[in-house]
Amino acid sequence: MADGDDRQATFGSDGSLETDRTPDATGENDFGEEKEPNETDGGYSRYVVSSLLQKAVRRSDEEIAAWAAWELARSGYAWNLWDRLNLYVVEDLRAGDEVALTIERYEELATERWEPDAWKGRLCAIHAALAAARAHSTREASNADAYFGAVADLRAEARARGEEPAHDFPVGDLEPDGEFDAVFDGHTGEGSKRGRGTRFFKTHGARVGPEGEDEQSARWQRLAMVLDEEVEYDEAELARAVAPVDPDDPWGGSASGDTEPDTGDGETHRSDTEPDTSDGETHRSDTEPDTGDEGSGAGDGTGSLSDFAE
Repeated sequence: MADGDDRQATFGSDGSLETDRTPDATGENDFGEEKEPNETDGGYSRYVVSSLLQKAVRRSDEEIAAWAAWELARSGYAWNLWDRLNLYVVEDLRAGDEVALTIERYEELATERWEPDAWKGRLCAIHAALAAARAHSTREASNADAYFGAVADLRAEARARGEEPAHDFPVGDLEPDGEFDAVFDGHTGEGSKRGRGTRFFKTHGARVGPEGEDEQSARWQRLAMVLDEEVEYDEAELARAVAPVDPDDPWGGSASGDTEPDTGDGETHRSDTEPDTSDGETHRSDTEPDTGDEGSGAGDGTGSLSDFAE
């Protein structure tokens, strides 16, 4: 079966409907005995084998993971296998691991191109289980979910008592001028009310780290800012926009009173006052005086709102 849609068409020996059992999962086990509901061909409970597979993935036990996947696939429980393997991607593996795409591809081959309990389908099951077992195992997402949920309960209980919570979210009250002031740019209502447009976004909200922008990206960033027809940036703002954030203090430097970062390379950077566009023309200089014309965005720091399309 390519999926578990036919589970609703299976009935047990007593006539009761078995929603967890496909026709592929019926028949005899390895010993020539009629299989019980949720029994694998080897005579095991599919629930136990499924649990074994997950624990094997967490412990990076490749052989046990491969066997458990094979047992479920050959026993008519491929739908259960692929459902669980996809769950393991988000529950037991490190975020961003490429194994997610690997498992997805093997599932597609096993269920859409071939029969999941046939030889090719079983090979896909084994490959997918091995890929999961070899990946970086972690419970970080589940642990974070449990921790944040517990804090949410304690926080709400403390408010009901009129007390400060003994444990709080890592962002605290999340207010402007606090540790996370950079998030209050033109994308937010508070930032918009404060006139934090393109200038603030470029020099605060768009900064990356801790590695910072690479050379090409930094060059494009500086030139785009220099050529902006609505906002005038000085050299300190250009440097700040591409400087990496401090890995030990990624949110440091609020809008009020922050200091411009030292680029740390000991070199004098090109002023970008006349970027070379290879067209033989001299373009606007970032040293031109601020005219303060209405609508230019230069005087009030609002700038072009096209930067807030996303």
